[in-house]
Amino acid sequence: MTMDIRYLHDDKVSGLFPLTLLKEPQQLRCGILTLHEKNTEMIKKIKALRGFVIFVNSRLLMDETVAKALKELKTSGVIMSGGAPIIAAVKKADANAFSFDKADMFCEKKVRVQACLIEYAWDLIYKNAEEIKKDLKIKKFGAGRKNIFTGKNVKIKPGVVLDAEDGPIVIDDDVTILGNSVIMGPVYIGKGSTIKALAKIYGGTSIGPLCKIGGEVEATIFQGYANKQHEGFIGHSFIGEWVNLGADTNNSDLKNNYENVKVRLRDKTVDTGRMFVGLIMGDHSKTGINSMFNTGTVAGVSCNLFGSGYMPKYIPSFSWGGPFGLDKYDIEKALDTAKAAMKRRNVTMTKEYEASFRNAFALTANERKS
Repeated sequence: MTMDIRYLHDDKVSGLFPLTLLKEPQQLRCGILTLHEKNTEMIKKIKALRGFVIFVNSRLLMDETVAKALKELKTSGVIMSGGAPIIAAVKKADANAFSFDKADMFCEKKVRVQACLIEYAWDLIYKNAEEIKKDLKIKKFGAGRKNIFTGKNVKIKPGVVLDAEDGPIVIDDDVTILGNSVIMGPVYIGKGSTIKALAKIYGGTSIGPLCKIGGEVEATIFQGYANKQHEGFIGHSFIGEWVNLGADTNNSDLKNNYENVKVRLRDKTVDTGRMFVGLIMGDHSKTGINSMFNTGTVAGVSCNLFGSGYMPKYIPSFSWGGPFGLDKYDIEKALDTAKAAMKRRNVTMTKEYEASFRNAFALTANERKS
């Protein structure tokens, strides 16, 4: 029986902008799996709750503590963390009327645990290394030997170094790793991805499906369908889907004075509390050759960026330009480029996705005015 899992958003979802302009928070990757995939894998094992509808806070990073508390409910109930509801089991008859603020009306039990709710993109980045290890306990990935796990049809060319001393290396189905690359775990490489020759991939990195990755990468999440084929450093970053980083694109992830990195998110600036934070880039954005990004830079959805010098630290979605200034990226041209990029991976843009794309353009109009 398929579990009926539904997601509810709270007001802190805005902290994950712009990664959630074209997708839901639970679709974001952390470790090997997306948040939704973690939920599905762990909840489907709880036989006592089959027949219930499971409501999940879309920012929840599911773990064994939450899964155990959910398993022990055995009836309708809500699980709280830090005063906030994070997950609930509800009878099907009550599902359409349920919301977290009405949990007392529909839930027989209330349990409190310590859980992780993702608030910002850098939370995903800093959790990533540990989540790679945890996800191996949730779901099997290929054959394992000496902390290295390989799927089907994996091609590893001569001279490749796989160093799993500090954490597992998980190489999913149909991955190709070209010669003389160095990969140091914990690292995940998603289905159909290619690691270019001489690449240096350091721990805490997850590469989603159908990516092409070269150069130097450290502690970075590539959501999927992204290209960084050439030299250049990307570190402590989150790179959305359908992104293309031109040759010698680099980001800084450490300030020269070693202070905490501050990040602008729309109309506010957030102190990350972290010394290392790089680039947060939304889906479908592109960079020209020799592009440079400072610590804690945010680039929105469908930006076309080029030019010498450091990019602005906050780049609104659908921007065209670079250090010399930004203009509005025409929505029709942006859509044409997005469709072409997706077609190269044999993916056709649906009408629903195009509607989301246009909606993202409308939602971010005020940012481009300023």
